Amino acid sequence: MTTTVEPERIHVCNDIEPGSGDYTLYWMQASVRSEHNPALEHAIAEANELGQRLLVCFGLTDDYPEASARQYQFLLEGLAAVDTALRRRNIKFVVRRGSPDEVAIDLAADASSLVMDRGYLRHQRSWRRNVVAAVDIPVTEVEGDVVVPVETASDKREYAARTLRPKIHEHLDRFLRPLRTTPVDKHSLNLAGDGLDLSDIGAVLADLDVDHSVPPVDHHHGGTPQARATLDGFLDDRFGDYDEHRNQPQTDSVSYMSMYLHYGHISPVYVALRAAEAGAPKEDLESFLEELIVRRELTFNYVWFEPDYDAYSALPQWARDTLEEHKDDEREYVYTRQELEDAATHDPYWNAAMVEMRELGYMHNYMRMYWGKKIVEWTNTPEYAYRTALYLNNKFLLDGRDPNSYANVGWVFGLHDRPWTEREIFGKIRYMNANGLRRKAKPDEYVAKVAERSGVPIVGADAGSSQTSLEVS
Repeated sequence: MTTTVEPERIHVCNDIEPGSGDYTLYWMQASVRSEHNPALEHAIAEANELGQRLLVCFGLTDDYPEASARQYQFLLEGLAAVDTALRRRNIKFVVRRGSPDEVAIDLAADASSLVMDRGYLRHQRSWRRNVVAAVDIPVTEVEGDVVVPVETASDKREYAARTLRPKIHEHLDRFLRPLRTTPVDKHSLNLAGDGLDLSDIGAVLADLDVDHSVPPVDHHHGGTPQARATLDGFLDDRFGDYDEHRNQPQTDSVSYMSMYLHYGHISPVYVALRAAEAGAPKEDLESFLEELIVRRELTFNYVWFEPDYDAYSALPQWARDTLEEHKDDEREYVYTRQELEDAATHDPYWNAAMVEMRELGYMHNYMRMYWGKKIVEWTNTPEYAYRTALYLNNKFLLDGRDPNSYANVGWVFGLHDRPWTEREIFGKIRYMNANGLRRKAKPDEYVAKVAERSGVPIVGADAGSSQTSLEVS
């Protein structure tokens, strides 16, 4: 049975009566999709109740933190797909350049009420606070990019997946349900007001004042139709061995959903429901839902309840203490940030991971762990290692700059983990090495896979010629 939007997803932001504007406004910023979007369906219902048309808007800012042409291309492809789909639903969609909060405030001047989706990062929350403070119409925030709303699952920063898991599972049956599609009572395609022409994405991208040194990639494209096709390919061809192969980077037994979830091009509820219907073995379904829901939503819990989620100081005290104790341990290899970015280390496995990130905009999840741990080992201070890992992650990955980015880089340094056997450099944080990688996977095949897909030869320097250059922390 389909359902309307669950009450726990709906946050009333002020106590103001509807105005006498020309339309209801949905400010779409996080949930960039036209289907299985709770904020959109709630906005349609509100417009119908008020007897009004619905206008949907998006604010395209040139200075989104750390974003480049690669991320903007993917985003614009998603916006173009939304434009096409909303036209089919007879809903006007406007994309305007400018700070997202200012775009929403400007269009709210002629609206009777405003609906917005929820953002979790610092700047996203700031935009929404600015809008609520500036407008004199009712504002409702609808949370649609997690399965279980963050504050329904927990009212505090959780220690680890094991502490959040039972809280998530307590609510799954209520939130893992299809969302009813609501027809609009009044068509809005004739509303006045123009936005960017999304029929030529290349022209829009070229005109944006963004970092064009990180170009778009050909291997992954944005938009809900592409997200659905990618999910279909995974469920049809690779889901049946997910549990066995998800930590095998030489395989393709991954969903590639992280980038689509990051931009809101697909709903995590939709993904979970499709996976449950796919008929895969129980262990594969349970393993996939653990990653999609529990592990992913642990990262949303982290950035929501930790104001300094992107700071080294937010790491657990025990982790910072043990890394400090081993800060001056001798390192066999020390690389500069540029050498790391160039994939110019002695380790071909690490170099392949860096090339996959840099050239393809993606990195296999198991290699992300190895990649991060080696940055700890190969830079001169743990603080600098943290900043470097986050910088590279956010610069090149299509799913970078996400709650997962901050929590997963933090995990490399002990976040959501426990103390392990003490050793040099790492202290008591978890350690990974090439021998362990070879025992658990087939990294040489992974190197060959990345080299073929990227067209970049993967090499490792002679181990006897260790790099000894230092970079100031």
